[in-house]
Amino acid sequence: MILFPAIDLVAGQVVRLKRGERSQMDIYSNDPAGVAESFRDVGAHWIHVVDLSAAFGEDCQACAKNRAVIKQICAVDGISVDAGGGIRSMQDLERMFDLGVSRVAIGTALVRDPTFVEKAISVFGAKLVADVAARGGEVRISGWRQDSCLSVDELIPHLADLGFSHLVFTDVARDGMQTGLDAEVYSHIAQQAGFPVVASGGIATLDDLRALQALGPAVIEGAIVGRALYEHAFSLEDALALSES
Repeated sequence: MILFPAIDLVAGQVVRLKRGERSQMDIYSNDPAGVAESFRDVGAHWIHVVDLSAAFGEDCQACAKNRAVIKQICAVDGISVDAGGGIRSMQDLERMFDLGVSRVAIGTALVRDPTFVEKAISVFGAKLVADVAARGGEVRISGWRQDSCLSVDELIPHLADLGFSHLVFTDVARDGMQTGLDAEVYSHIAQQAGFPVVASGGIATLDDLRALQALGPAVIEGAIVGRALYEHAFSLEDALALSES
């Protein structure tokens, strides 16, 4: 199981939100590359980066700061970066890959712009990640602020048919809340996708990671951990040891 420590960015700062709410934001660092290096130094091989400024449609200055920071994170030796946020066009994808990102996540466009998504997956294939967030089984878009009027059971099999082989699923109600996760949700998502998925949202303890690990590699490709690390609920060293066991 791949462990993805998370770095969420707003105007070049490392932040965490609660349930994706921009108004409920905690700032943890003004040195995102330094955070990435600290993750690398204890054994992380992947980092999950989200450009929240782009996802929320914030001003050009905030987005430019995030792009500069993403380039710095990608330059950290020994780290591969999985990144997304506000990806709406082929130009957005190419810009991310030019920054050094290894895999790019597409979220809202999965629902809003199927023509772009079909072209993107045909060009970039396994370098793309479907980023699906849901509350109560209903897919959320636009920084999780809007209902897509689609259920996960409608969207995810379609994404598999298009050719996606990587998928991050976020339980919006639990994200950033450290309330624990419902492991069986990910079993259902993996069944709908037909391939293992990355779990995101609500991981609060090592027992949550153990529950994901117990589902097996046919269900879980990896897990994204954010606030629990920043709030010192457990150490990254212990989480990595568990995920690699």
